[in-house]
Amino acid sequence: MTTTQRVVVMGGSSGIGEATATLFAAGGAEVIITGRDRDKLDAAVARIGGKATGYSLDATDQGDIDAFFAQSGSIDHLVISVSGSAGSGPFAGLDLNDLARGFDGKFWPQVRILQAALPRLDAQGSVTLVTAGSSRAAFPGTVGLAAINGALDAMIPPLAIELAPLRVNAVSPGVIDTPWWDRVPEEQRKALFDGLVETTPVGRVGRPEDIARAIHMLATNGFITGVVLDANGGTNLPTGR
Repeated sequence: MTTTQRVVVMGGSSGIGEATATLFAAGGAEVIITGRDRDKLDAAVARIGGKATGYSLDATDQGDIDAFFAQSGSIDHLVISVSGSAGSGPFAGLDLNDLARGFDGKFWPQVRILQAALPRLDAQGSVTLVTAGSSRAAFPGTVGLAAINGALDAMIPPLAIELAPLRVNAVSPGVIDTPWWDRVPEEQRKALFDGLVETTPVGRVGRPEDIARAIHMLATNGFITGVVLDANGGTNLPTGR
């Protein structure tokens, strides 16, 4: 008899996290999503359906993280899709306090979540971090974001060795049309997206479902570990389109 998989998606109330939870739930998994906003969580759980539940926590709060894993039970697959927006801008004028807030909003929460989750993770299971393509791109204004995401990416191979047989991977998305971009003025966002349509080999910006499928593949393929998977439509290819 097949045992139902238990999947936790940290940061699962919208965007990539919600799309990932939806994909796991559609396959029959018991899915727990987390987020700060109770109303957003409840709405996401209703959209996801299946065996989905929501747990409200602040991923920047160690106490909240510890309280969650104290009651979570065993976990087969952990997806950490916690992010923030601080730390971007041209380097010459980059506010280093803002960069520190960027690390506090993404790097440290992902690291703290993984460490706190270890006693609950099935040894034959998986962890998948969601980083970002800025770590290996060369776009002006993304030095701080490159540092944050590059630090996470650099941890993946040694974590895969140290935590084996638990599998540890990351997906590094390019520009994905999610609520993360709502903070950018609409005209500026449209210009950026239109430019990517013209220059990206696949001819479009990404959708949350694109990244969800990459995460699902890494989590469920028992022969992949230590990988940072680019999912960016080919924007990092040397010749472009």
